[in-house]
Amino acid sequence: MKSEIIQNLKNPEQLEKLYRSNTTLFKKEFNALWPEYSEEASLQFWNQRLNYAAEPISLGAKNELVFIAILAVIAAFISQIPNLFGLEQDTFFQRNISFVVFPFLAVYFIWKQEFPINKIVLPLGICLFSVVYINLLPHTSPSDSIVLACIHLPLILWSIWAYAFMGEGLFTNTNKRIEFLRLHGDLLVMCAITLLSGGLFTAISLGLFEIISLDIKEFYGKYVIVSGLSATPILGNYLIQKNPTLVKNVSPIIAKIFTPVVFVFLFIYLIAMVYTGKDPYTNREFLLIFNGLLIGVMALILFSVAEAEKSESPTYQTWLLLGLSALTIVVNGIALSAISFRIIEWGITPNRIAVLGSNLLIFIHLLLVAKSLLKTSQGKSDFHFVAKSIAQYLPIYSIWAAIVCFIFPLIFQFK
Repeated sequence: MKSEIIQNLKNPEQLEKLYRSNTTLFKKEFNALWPEYSEEASLQFWNQRLNYAAEPISLGAKNELVFIAILAVIAAFISQIPNLFGLEQDTFFQRNISFVVFPFLAVYFIWKQEFPINKIVLPLGICLFSVVYINLLPHTSPSDSIVLACIHLPLILWSIWAYAFMGEGLFTNTNKRIEFLRLHGDLLVMCAITLLSGGLFTAISLGLFEIISLDIKEFYGKYVIVSGLSATPILGNYLIQKNPTLVKNVSPIIAKIFTPVVFVFLFIYLIAMVYTGKDPYTNREFLLIFNGLLIGVMALILFSVAEAEKSESPTYQTWLLLGLSALTIVVNGIALSAISFRIIEWGITPNRIAVLGSNLLIFIHLLLVAKSLLKTSQGKSDFHFVAKSIAQYLPIYSIWAAIVCFIFPLIFQFK
């Protein structure tokens, strides 16, 4: 190998072939030759390639770790309020679960980017108003409009997180919005890894205490698991920010795997729906599940587009996403017609109007994305145009969420 390397000092293609034929031996012989041939420009590149020391995983500076620990402790405390003050857990978390996650993610970026006071007033005001508003709503049961407010509130607080992440680029920087979408995929992967590790630790801990005849399951479930779940997104986000390369290659792979799988599944599902005669027009539960499927597929499309934009030749992804968008438009069209039928047949309710509005927004968004994908597949635009069609539409969801959360309960008189 050593003689072959010397013979091909000016032949980069052959050097690459030698490297691929036996990576370990190539590196060993190269390092032995390097002191003698260190002046060779081509070998300087190979030296960096073979001996570059990757940066170790960083936990950040001490003051930043302390700040993250404080955020995690506060989030854990909020999650323990029902236990500490004897409140009904289901009611508390139905209204306040989003306050355990999104404000702390926003606070981290506000602190990290050193927002001036005048830029903190808006997110702080919205957050304080939201927590007071949602908890002062009447505890009448059942109340569809109040349940809808609780469901849509996380999207409003998600918007505060987006504001903190994007800073100056909230309304003007499309790339920052796409970067924000990518963060969701990385955060999901990181949280999944953390939760798997936590699950293993939990199993071992409970098993060890059981051996010594101490039953800690109730205590562990109420305090340790709940507190750990509340701190997981904060820790996951922090690790991603300090180590951007930690999971950046995992999210695109997951997107590439699941996009064709979901395409095939959705195609088969539509055929099966016709074959079985099931429809969402008269079956309320089926319509709800149908809409859940729609939202999940839409989220996959948005994330997949955000990831595919990084590819140098996204032709395959373009056609696949175009096909998935077309199928999802069909699903959305069925859902829209079903909810319209139910409104005409049985009248207006908060749930029906909320579902109709959400489906209509997603339908328009899908049409815009599909149009952009079609132009890209025809070579009339690049993939950035598709990403832009996604990013520019995102604030509309936040506006709709605010309407459902703050106006619906008043319009429908908390019913």
